[in-house]
Parts: sequence; structure tokens; C-alpha cells
Amino acid sequence: MTSPLVADTAHRRPGMSRRLLLLLTLTCAVGVGTVYFPQAISPLVVAALHESPGSATLVVTAIQIGYTAGIFLLGPLGDRLPHRPFLVTLLALTGVGLLAAGCAPGLAPLIAAAAVVGMTTVAAQVIGPLAAGLVAAERRGAVLGTLLSGSTGGMLLARTFGGTLGEWLGWRAPYLVAGAVALILAAVLARTLPVSLPSSRQRYPALLAEPLRLLRTEPELRRSCLYQATVFGGFSAVWTCLALLLTGPAYGLGAHAVGMLALVGAATMLCTPYAGRLVDRTGADRVNLVCLIGVLVSAAVLTAGARGGAAGTVALAGGTLLLDIAMQSGMVANQARVYALRPDARSRLNTAYMTCAYLGGSAGSWVGVRIYGRAGWQGVCALVAVLAGIALARHLVALHGRGTDARQAGDRGPGEPMPVGIGCPPSVPRLSRQPVERRVI
Repeated sequence: MTSPLVADTAHRRPGMSRRLLLLLTLTCAVGVGTVYFPQAISPLVVAALHESPGSATLVVTAIQIGYTAGIFLLGPLGDRLPHRPFLVTLLALTGVGLLAAGCAPGLAPLIAAAAVVGMTTVAAQVIGPLAAGLVAAERRGAVLGTLLSGSTGGMLLARTFGGTLGEWLGWRAPYLVAGAVALILAAVLARTLPVSLPSSRQRYPALLAEPLRLLRTEPELRRSCLYQATVFGGFSAVWTCLALLLTGPAYGLGAHAVGMLALVGAATMLCTPYAGRLVDRTGADRVNLVCLIGVLVSAAVLTAGARGGAAGTVALAGGTLLLDIAMQSGMVANQARVYALRPDARSRLNTAYMTCAYLGGSAGSWVGVRIYGRAGWQGVCALVAVLAGIALARHLVALHGRGTDARQAGDRGPGEPMPVGIGCPPSVPRLSRQPVERRVI
């Protein structure tokens, strides 16, 4: 007797309670926040360890490099290992790494511990595919939006947490507190997470190669990756160059002004769950269309920020808020589309998607700084518009093709079968031609 080895088969799906969703959202917030709070305490590390400012920034760099490596090296294991022991192990290792960082006697051990923490704190990348398999398709967008609001909250509040606690109790305190929280979450999840079956028996080298193969064989994955890479590239360019603008002659403010402006983005915590519900009701394509248009509008609003003064500040606040909402809401739509492609390969799909998104963000930061040096703030806004325009053009081509397929399906003769995928609404994915892995029960 054979049976598909898919974790979210209807009769096995344990379901998603509100309590479990809240716990997973909190875990996403802690996981993402762990990557960002060390940025706020770098000056404290410099003073306490008598190191140069450039050396202290290696801690932040080590965490970021470790996080990127964790997405690529550990993310695909979400399809190979049962989710509960895998997620609990990651959180436990993160907690131990944070405690080791908090007790580090010097900079070198701190950097090593930071690299371990960055690699293991990929909980949010494991929780997304896990949650997608615990809910019905018509609720998937709302759940993903809620999880993303937790990640956004962790990113925004992490710097405040680290800076405040570090000023009060020293630079070691944020690491020790965060480590204790991670270990407590690991213990709680070990008792509350439902049991899930792995969806793949592939060996580890094959799992690492699978995201590249999926990019080659799944056009909807490539489309989602293009959308997020371009939009996140523009987003990263704006926030990288914003510090240069605010501390430059147009405003003459300190670096803290960037942090204050970033708090405006807290509104996205409320918008992403709503965007997820819209995805469930209208489909990912319609939400993507609105988001890409929103990015174009934000580029126009942000252009007025070059003038400085009160009017420029208002333009920057409004433009960055619109950009944040459009980028995060688009991510909900893209993830919902991606997770629907291959229920047996969600972690590998997510690895391909997030890797492309981060590569786009890194490229956007690099290009944005160079454009700012040549064309100023208006050049950066033009870059955002061009990137959004590329994604929007691709999206309109996809919508036109879908409409053509629907018309062809309506013109077929009596008794002719409907081609696979033709005429499906945006929320219903086309059937994948990839084989489902099976094992003998």
C-alpha cells in the first residue's frame, strides 16, 4: 500500500488554534528580533570591551551572515525533519548561543557566538511552511499575515529592547534575557506543537540543490521571487540611503532620526493580517497588483522628501509607511502563492523565495548608495520606481495571459476537456507537474 508523504494531508491536519497562532507569532517576533537587537548595543560593546567601532560592527555582520547561511543550509530541512523537534532544537541552540554571547570574555568569542545565533535563529522560516500545513487554503493568507506582523514587531521593537536594557544593565543583559526567552519558548513549543510527518526523504545534498531546481521548474515561484526581489531591493535602497539624507545638509539630523522614522512602520503590524484576509478572499494576484501600484506611489511621495523641512519630513514619513505596507502585504500574497504550489516541498520553496528576496535586498542597498552619490535622493526614488515598474510589467503580462486562457476555455467545443490550470481563479494554483514523493506504509 502506498500513501503520499505529505504533512498537510486533509485527514492528518491538526488545525491551528488561536493560542497556537499567538505562540507561533511570538516565536517569529523573538527569532527576527534576535537578528536586530545587537545593532543597538554596538556602542556599549565598544566601550566595555575597549574595541574600535569597526571591530564591534563585526558582531552584527556575523549575525546577518549566519542568518543568510541558516536560510540556505537549514531551511530545506523543514521538509526532511518533523517540525516540532526541528523547531525546538533550533530555538534551544539559539538560546544557548545567546547565553554564550552574553558571557563572552572578549570580542572574538562574541563574534563566534553571534554567527551561531544567526544561523540557528531561522525559526520564522520554519514556522511559515509549518503554519501553511496546519490551516485550510482559505485561511492561509490570514495566518501568514498574522505571522508576518509578529516578525515586523520583533524587527521594530528589538532595537528599543536592546538599547534600553543595555543602557540600564550593560551590553550583556539583552543577550542573557533573549537567551532565556528563547529557551522558554523552546520548552513551551516542545509541549504544544502538533506532531507532523516529514514530506521528503531526500538526502541532505539533494535538499540543498532542490530550491534551484524548483526555481527552474516552477514559473509561479519565479514570478513571486521577481516581485519580492525587486520590491525589497527598492525598500532596502530607501532605508540604506535615508540615513544619508537625514544626516546630510537637507535635514542636519542625527542618526537617531532614522530610528524614530522607522517606528512609523509599526502600522504594518495591523495591515498585514488584513492583507492576508484579502488574499484569501480575492487571490494573491489582485493583492500583488495593489501592492506594486502602492510602491510606485510611494516612490513619487518620497521624492518630495528631498526638499527638507517640515514638508519633506511629512513626505518621508508618509512615503516610507506606504512602502512598508506595500512591501509586507506583497510578501503575504507571494508566500500564499508559493506555499500552494507544492505542499510536499514548502520549506524548499520558501528557501528559494527568501534567498531571492535577500539577494534583491542586498543588491538594492549596494546600487542605492551608488545612485545616491551620483543623483541624490531623487535618483534613489527613481530606482524604486524602475524596480516596481519591472515587477508591475511582469504582473500585467501574467494577468493578460490568465485572461487569455480563460477566454480560450470558454470557447472550447462541446465535450472538450478544460486544459489543466486554465480558467482557475487567482487563489487556485495550477496543478504542479512535479511528482509527489511516496513511501511504502
